[in-house]
Amino acid sequence: MSKLWGGRFEGKTDALVEALGESVSFDARLAPWDLRASTAHARMLGDCGIIPKGDAAKIIKGLKEIAGDIEAGRMTWSAALEDVHTNIEAALVGKIGEAGKRLHTARSRNDQIATDVRLWMRDQTDSITGLLRELRRALAVFAQD
Repeated sequence: MSKLWGGRFEGKTDALVEALGESVSFDARLAPWDLRASTAHARMLGDCGIIPKGDAAKIIKGLKEIAGDIEAGRMTWSAALEDVHTNIEAALVGKIGEAGKRLHTARSRNDQIATDVRLWMRDQTDSITGLLRELRRALAVFAQD
């Protein structure tokens, strides 16, 4: 997969610039939410007729396989691909071919990260809310003793 930016530059990108632009070392942890958002996006693309339903089905199946690969520790993350989204897209294209490139239709990487972070925050809020409920119950029991 080629660079997403820098088409006007000649020569190889300096390693310092590569390190500065790389985010997969920390945003790979957003993969479960990225996969969830990508699955919903692929379904929408197929349902709206933006891409063929067959391609949408292939994309969704490929994303499920990638989720399994990540869970099993088989996903190879590449800093050269910069971020979680591009790594997942490259893995998808590797699994299902050209149809995988259609996942990027009608969304930007900015859309993707904003959605991933929002989904992550919602799940974290639900988790914290549950922990606070447990704390409240424990304090109520403690107060009665």
